[in-house]
Amino acid sequence: MKTLVLSLFAIGFALQISAQDAPNPEEAQNVKMPELVLVFTKTTGYRHASIEKGVQTLRELGRKNGFIALQTDSGTDFNPQNLGNYKLVVFMSTTEEVLDDAQQKAFEGYIKNGGSYLGIHAAADTEYDWPWYGKLVGGYFESHPEQQQAKIDIVDTSHPSTTHLNNVWMHFDEWYNFKELNPSVSVLMKLDETSYKGGKNGANHPIAWCHEYDGGRAFYTGLGHTDAAYDDPDFRQHLLGAIEWCLKRK
Repeated sequence: MKTLVLSLFAIGFALQISAQDAPNPEEAQNVKMPELVLVFTKTTGYRHASIEKGVQTLRELGRKNGFIALQTDSGTDFNPQNLGNYKLVVFMSTTEEVLDDAQQKAFEGYIKNGGSYLGIHAAADTEYDWPWYGKLVGGYFESHPEQQQAKIDIVDTSHPSTTHLNNVWMHFDEWYNFKELNPSVSVLMKLDETSYKGGKNGANHPIAWCHEYDGGRAFYTGLGHTDAAYDDPDFRQHLLGAIEWCLKRK
């Protein structure tokens, strides 16, 4: 079924090209097929109401930036044959146990073969009994206070996910406290715990980071709890920059 869906996308893209002013053969050879991104939305714990808005946002970003975001909430799509079709797998606010042992092994193989991972918000509230995943995502959810505005300090302004931001970003969201943080990640943004109530990580409270991991790339952002976040141009550009880094465009 998944192969049929991918084939239909390829046919549709080809028809779209043919409907335009017919390019000469040399131009046709240079037409680049859009890259495929798998957006995984399975939850076995709390399910965020913003998941569908997040998926819609990734689809919109894809249409404008040369990738196709395909959603699934089925762990059966995590097999070597299917994962090989995708340049990036996004965990969109997944929660708790979402993959069985065979599916976990397939995903580990995907990353080891150069695949990329992007975790959004509750992706850190996922697979606590799978240490490899904890290192991949970069940390696990511990708790959160009530939703509120907080000050984000941009640690690295050179990354594609942050180049559009000033040194300080005031943003409203649900702010996670983390445990088992992976010290090997490159922190891109930190929360200023003096700017809101309920922070528990102290002066070192990362909220977005990235790293090369076990043969692949991994990016995590703690933002994205609310529907409104996905309408924020700064957050949309943050996501796009993360995706382009994961796709190895930048």
